Amino acid sequence: MISPFTKRLLANKGAFFGLILILLSMLLAVFCYFISPDPSPNANRMIPEIGSKKPGFTIQLLRMKRDKVVMAKGFFARLLNGTEESYQYIPVTTYRVAGDSLVYRKFVDEGITETKAVARASVSDPAVITRTYYLGTDQFGRDILSRLLIGVRVSLSVGLIAVLISLTIGIILGALAGYFKGWIDDLVMWFINVVWSIPTLLLVFAITLALGKGFWQVFIAVGLTMWVNVARLVRGQVLAVRELEYIEAARALGYTHLRIITKHILPNILGPVMVIAASNFASAIVIEAGLSFLGVGVQPPQPSWGLMIKENYNFIITHNPALALAPGVAIMLLVLAFNLLGNGLRDALNVRGRD
Repeated sequence: MISPFTKRLLANKGAFFGLILILLSMLLAVFCYFISPDPSPNANRMIPEIGSKKPGFTIQLLRMKRDKVVMAKGFFARLLNGTEESYQYIPVTTYRVAGDSLVYRKFVDEGITETKAVARASVSDPAVITRTYYLGTDQFGRDILSRLLIGVRVSLSVGLIAVLISLTIGIILGALAGYFKGWIDDLVMWFINVVWSIPTLLLVFAITLALGKGFWQVFIAVGLTMWVNVARLVRGQVLAVRELEYIEAARALGYTHLRIITKHILPNILGPVMVIAASNFASAIVIEAGLSFLGVGVQPPQPSWGLMIKENYNFIITHNPALALAPGVAIMLLVLAFNLLGNGLRDALNVRGRD
């Protein structure tokens, strides 16, 4: 049976749209290597001859066998890291079979080709495939669509881990400050005010420089800067709830402070915490994109939407703005989805009260 909370949430069109978009993003993040046209690790198949092509670019690719034998991967290995390249891809305009050789005209640039020949035994079956790059290629000839799909995993992973870190620290410190008050409250609030006074990006830079650049470091850096909002909210909620009659009754029955906080107070303030968690998720995605754009976040060749904008933003004012606009639109849609869901949760949970 559907609860009143679920009915109110699903009745909110904005929240419903955000929820659908988030669920689709999660499915893409999990199965991105099975969906993306380029299933190589990090979608890092480079074909320099077709770099910076516009959306809808179509080319024939000759598949040359590699000397290295690629071992077949299992389902979960492919799910996590994709499939290692078995072929070298060469863009061609025409080709023909001549005895034991395959003669082709290699695509070098627009209007420029080069005639070459290879042994038929060195190519795959089929030797040539036709490939359409629906969102174009970046300056290295990598498929923008594939890197965009795999970049969903980075954004959602950073958001999830950062929110978990911020919730853990914020709930613990906020609950302690609100429940015990006194010197504990003063100490926690002093610490919150100190962290609050430091600009978020500056604090993230400091943590990133201390921990180093990379994928996992971004999780920690973003999470350690987002707990302040959670702690302030939890403290205010706990201060209000601790004075209610059922908390006084729990104290009178001799329950421990830990049991009162975890069993009786925290479950009753989860509504506002869920709302701020959705907001922090959106903020974490934006911060991660900003860090990657500035070069201190996710490092190449791992695809990140912010890193993709950094690599291609100079094309905005030239012939191919889609290279930078595509990841920008993806960031906008995902952040909008979490903000819409947060607003829907706020209304459905009656955080501001209901008549």
